[in-house]
Amino acid sequence: MPTFTGEEATQYDSRITRLVPGYELLHQLTNAQLQATLSDNAHVLVVGAGTGKEILTLASQNPTWQFTAQDLSADMLAIAKQRFDEQGIKNRVTIHSGSVETLNTQADAVLCLLVMHFVQDNGDKKQLLKAIKATLKKDAHLYIADLMRAETSFEREAQLTTCAQLGLTAAGQTQMGHNLESEFYPLDRMRFSELLNECKFGIPKLYFKALGFSGYVV
Repeated sequence: MPTFTGEEATQYDSRITRLVPGYELLHQLTNAQLQATLSDNAHVLVVGAGTGKEILTLASQNPTWQFTAQDLSADMLAIAKQRFDEQGIKNRVTIHSGSVETLNTQADAVLCLLVMHFVQDNGDKKQLLKAIKATLKKDAHLYIADLMRAETSFEREAQLTTCAQLGLTAAGQTQMGHNLESEFYPLDRMRFSELLNECKFGIPKLYFKALGFSGYVV
């Protein structure tokens, strides 16, 4: 699983919107569901919080919520910490540089957006999901979005075309094409549901779909 160090960390926010069609909409829809289901004093765990963009948006719209920002990349979290300080929300965010397994928290909701497709299905995906389940309060929801296995023979080509329209360079398209074939570990819907069931989650409900990327709430 990549840890996004150095330039990868500093350029992440400017690149991700060109790599994931509907990136902003995914986060908008996730936030809307959080607002519909959480109380004023909710605690939200963000797995793979990266540079903190998700938390900054959620914190600005939900001024009484508390957050835990988890990530394996110290470089990404350093950027996040600086942003939390600048926006005056550092007292509302606990930063955790390490694995989800080492967290000791009980969250009202967990976000795991665009993380799990980096994790191999060799037991590691299941381990991550079980660790997330352990952080959730009873009846709390997990919002999870990932690259899924292509459902048509032309879906990946369509993704690259869309990325080009979003401003991804030719070199970036070449790299993305390589990553889609060799660097990610996407699941089909059946295997995804099977893993969630094995980790004691409920049936996943689809709330976002943009070509190869899907978002579910469980």
